[in-house]
Amino acid sequence: MKSGALFCYTNSRNEDIYLYTLRNSQTEVLISNYGAIINTYRVLCGGVATDIVLGFDRMEEYLGPEYLKQYPWFGCAVGRYANRIRDAAFELDGKKYFVTKNRGRHQLHGGAEGFDKKVWKFRDAGEGDVPFLELSYRSAHGEEGFPGNLEVLIRFELREPHELSYEFSATADQPTPVNLTHHGYFNLNNGEGTIHGHELFIPASSYLQQDEDLVATGSYVPVNGTAHDFRNSKQIGEALQQLPEFDQSFVLDKESVETELQVAAKLDSPHSRLSLTVMTTEPVVHFYSGKWTPRVAGKRGQPYGPFSGLCLETHIHANAVNIPHFPNTVLRPGETYRQKTTYRVLPL
Repeated sequence: MKSGALFCYTNSRNEDIYLYTLRNSQTEVLISNYGAIINTYRVLCGGVATDIVLGFDRMEEYLGPEYLKQYPWFGCAVGRYANRIRDAAFELDGKKYFVTKNRGRHQLHGGAEGFDKKVWKFRDAGEGDVPFLELSYRSAHGEEGFPGNLEVLIRFELREPHELSYEFSATADQPTPVNLTHHGYFNLNNGEGTIHGHELFIPASSYLQQDEDLVATGSYVPVNGTAHDFRNSKQIGEALQQLPEFDQSFVLDKESVETELQVAAKLDSPHSRLSLTVMTTEPVVHFYSGKWTPRVAGKRGQPYGPFSGLCLETHIHANAVNIPHFPNTVLRPGETYRQKTTYRVLPL
């Protein structure tokens, strides 16, 4: 499959950037080795082809100055640590570590050059009943301030008719914080317009309290009686009349063991008559409504801007490395980190 991949360009580090294709009878997914970006997720329903993720027609555009100025992490892998780490620091086994600051005094999504800006190595691919792609990345000791060498693998699988999954696995040679996710921006209307008319369901009775810098404090807030209550599906535009934006981690009401997939969110578009169900092994889904999406020209010349797409990022609690009563995010030698998330698209 590598030999059949679409070559895009060679970057300033002399690394070749490709787009790989996963395809079945009803769906086509394009994935790049740059940032493990899901560039295209095109589904055929009712005879209509709809691309449900934001992105660019050319991979070089992910390096455009207007895009990077207000960088939104379109469709990429996030690591070594998703979301914010307070004061860009943590203590591990009695030693204090300081990581790169890239959001004021805090770190967001792995630092100045996280996994989203790395060129991943092709590992394997296959066609058949379940087309798959495997990419790997070695995060060296000290990268962005994190201890230990981290070996990361991401495996994408496409199942009939419209189900795409990704699964991370990782090992380390020293204790190190690990909290990975994928940062797709969804718009079920072929990337057109805004997500205001979409309807969202999140099975979460609480969300993580955040301070003024959007850093998790360690407290849980009940959603009952608030704009954050999505336990009954509601229109995002109506919810945005109560709050200017959503950028919040929702703690899922999981009913089974953490290694099993459970529903994290369900997104419906009455306009396109498409429904997206997100399932995950993770305890949290972070809903970002895309208020700060930059005004750039996206795929097919479509104008992007605030609320053009939304994110449903699955991971462990934000800032957990600094909050002892949150789930553990420290990976130790001899252990294997795993997380799996599945996107299932069906007609309404």
